[in-house]
Amino acid sequence: MNFQDSIKICFTKYADFTGRASRSEYWWFFLFCLLAGVVLSMVSQVLSGLFSLATLLPRFAVGARRLHETNRSGWWQLLWFVPVIGWIIIVIFLVQEPVAESQSNQ
Repeated sequence: MNFQDSIKICFTKYADFTGRASRSEYWWFFLFCLLAGVVLSMVSQVLSGLFSLATLLPRFAVGARRLHETNRSGWWQLLWFVPVIGWIIIVIFLVQEPVAESQSNQ
């Protein structure tokens, strides 16, 4: 999946917390949000804040779908609120290989 496709899919599935998201879909969208946020913060803090607010729900949705791909609940994203240790754990979960369907049903 390329950069444009991942952005299009994440905005199409704006609040869809069901299903699965590939690693490339998640990380391309993460990179888009990061870069756009940095660029907008150079222009205006208000624009940066509005962009962050507008992309909050799709970021959580794609994160939940990515965790489903590793056979975990989307609720694991709450680890973002635990400084350092939580961040390390959630990043490890997000970079892991996907779990095959046959393994997740066992």
